[in-house]
Amino acid sequence: MLDTTRGTAAGPDQGRRSLPTGLALAGTALAFTSMYLAAGALTPLLVVYQAQWDFAPALLTVAFAVYAAGFLAAALVLGPLSDHLGRRPVLIGALVVQLASDIMFLVAPDVGWVIAGRVVQGIASGAATAAFTAALVEHAPAHRKGLGPVLGSVGLTGGLALGSLLAGLAIQLTPAANTIVFVTLSALTVVGGVAVAVSPETIRRGAGALRSMIPQVTIPASARAEFLAAAPVVAAVWMLAGLSGGLAPSMVHTVFHLDSGLLDGLAGFIAPAVSVVIGLSFARVRPRTAIAVGIYATILGSVGIIGGAVVGSLGAMFAGQAVAGVGFGAAFTAALGLIIPLVAAHQRAGVVAGIYVVSYLGLGLPVVLAGQLTGPLGVVPTVGWYSAVVVVLALLSLGAQQRLRRRARRPDGEGATSNSELAHA
Repeated sequence: MLDTTRGTAAGPDQGRRSLPTGLALAGTALAFTSMYLAAGALTPLLVVYQAQWDFAPALLTVAFAVYAAGFLAAALVLGPLSDHLGRRPVLIGALVVQLASDIMFLVAPDVGWVIAGRVVQGIASGAATAAFTAALVEHAPAHRKGLGPVLGSVGLTGGLALGSLLAGLAIQLTPAANTIVFVTLSALTVVGGVAVAVSPETIRRGAGALRSMIPQVTIPASARAEFLAAAPVVAAVWMLAGLSGGLAPSMVHTVFHLDSGLLDGLAGFIAPAVSVVIGLSFARVRPRTAIAVGIYATILGSVGIIGGAVVGSLGAMFAGQAVAGVGFGAAFTAALGLIIPLVAAHQRAGVVAGIYVVSYLGLGLPVVLAGQLTGPLGVVPTVGWYSAVVVVLALLSLGAQQRLRRRARRPDGEGATSNSELAHA
């Protein structure tokens, strides 16, 4: 059994000088956020790379989406490793890999380097996200353990949003945006890495590290109905995240004929920024209610995005992205709240892995396919079909959620999947 004792005189760091709890928490949060600032910064910068190197639009979506492939592979293989080796070595290793990706973007001579850098960036994030989330909880004061998940949520989604906005601002104000962005991010990564290195270790090393690297995606029978009901809308909200990050910035140029780095950054900022606010605001809303709100918002957001593209209104598209952000924040948070409580502690890693698979397949594959179709079909028709698929997936989840409600309310309880489901209904 792993010892989660904090790094005190009796803990894993006995006799080792390390940062006080508050500084360790702040440094870990900075290091985590730096990863997602870098991931978000690529959203508007990809448009700059396309103009600079004149590569096909399809390659732009590939450069965006390969991040998901690297993330998913690393999360499945390396995600549980910190439970056995300790948080600190895994986090330091991931930050070194993250620094390598920052340097690749800084010196990239062509789009091939950018695509390779995105894969490396995804590997770093996938390897470290679970460990960072756990470390934030473990570094949080005993009387404020809820602060850890909040910092994790804000650092991830907020980092994506802020990274896109700040990179867009750099593009708008300076001809050396790429250099400014990645020199700054490299410095933040180094500072965060030093903070992690001098923070206390929060768990003891344990056996089973190699065995933990065998990917395990398991959905127990107790959670299967909820998982299958939530999976379509989970895929849908991540598809819209892919649309905001992979296609929306280039649509500012190709559909609305506006040449503005700031607008490119806003196109990648709006949806994740709104999702942060909604995810935190909906923390106390019943998951069954929240997922219904998320489904309807996902449908309305999709309609708003394609409606804005059809009528040539950037404001309408941005409004659609904001509503889509409501859908993401509400539906994804609710899906976790509905599924995770239904499984035992030793089953959670496999279930979270399953959610990762659905999420990052939704983020990566559809936007790559859309990139391939923009040439023969055109951007607006492609976004129309893309939005239609999102709506269909959301409607599938809506129907499944309604069936679960009806089953849970049967007087004899027949067909109810669990006591937890009855509580959520």
